[in-house]
Amino acid sequence: MLSDPIARTRRFHRAVTTEAGVLDSSFLGRGRPLGPARVLNAIGHGMHDIGEIRAYLRLDSGLMSRLLRGLEDEGLIELTASSTDGRRREAQLTNSGRAEFAEYERLSDQQAEQIVARHPRPEILLNAMDIVATALGMERVRLEELSPEEPRARACLQVYYEELAQRLRTGFDVTRSADPEATDMIPPRGSFLIALSDGLPIGCVGLKGTDKGYAEIKRLWVAQSARGMGLAGQLMDTVEDRARSLGIDLLRLDTNSALPEAIAFYRKRGWTEIDRFNEDPYPDFFFEKRL
Repeated sequence: MLSDPIARTRRFHRAVTTEAGVLDSSFLGRGRPLGPARVLNAIGHGMHDIGEIRAYLRLDSGLMSRLLRGLEDEGLIELTASSTDGRRREAQLTNSGRAEFAEYERLSDQQAEQIVARHPRPEILLNAMDIVATALGMERVRLEELSPEEPRARACLQVYYEELAQRLRTGFDVTRSADPEATDMIPPRGSFLIALSDGLPIGCVGLKGTDKGYAEIKRLWVAQSARGMGLAGQLMDTVEDRARSLGIDLLRLDTNSALPEAIAFYRKRGWTEIDRFNEDPYPDFFFEKRL
């Protein structure tokens, strides 16, 4: 039994449903079960289109209607027709709804803090949570284009730099590298993409525009919890498509021999090894791909 993957998975399901309060009639003591609380949470975090909320929570239309009706009867939400498509409906929090959302956030943060505090090595627990949450949510990961100076992008880049500092024999100091200017990775010159798993950034990639007849792929990073699940390929497919849409037909990139998995990844995707094309002190492998 101790090695049985089915038994271990079902034990995990039981532990999570109990701890998360899935069976409670009053989730976090607020007088309603988890279902309407999750709908309220989605609206509070910026989802307003009913169809989008239903898809995100995987609810059938009948249950979604009942949950919305209950929240509306409580005076927590208002339903209106979409301003751009009269066939679609949108939900907004009322003043009471915003107050209730804020209280759920406070109680949920408190609950999470208590769970993490139980473990003598909380980072192990958090890493395990990241792996499970990413694995269960891979189908819902979405890519978003934004400025590389946006906080979520900077968070990805910081983790990327820290990993390079650990893995490269020389360490890594971004101020000594050929760090792209932010404007080189903003349309129409370039692009910067992040991968979001339920709002948490788990990957990124940059497209650096140049005036040299090619653009560069920069800062491809995937969180440890998402590696081996195809996210790097998804990021590269998307950034290559973005390059085409910007009229770019030749890409280059560089990497380091301390990252053999990256070298193998690029070769597998049809990148051709070329001579050094920059003066960056860190890379020792250079690749090119014509789109």
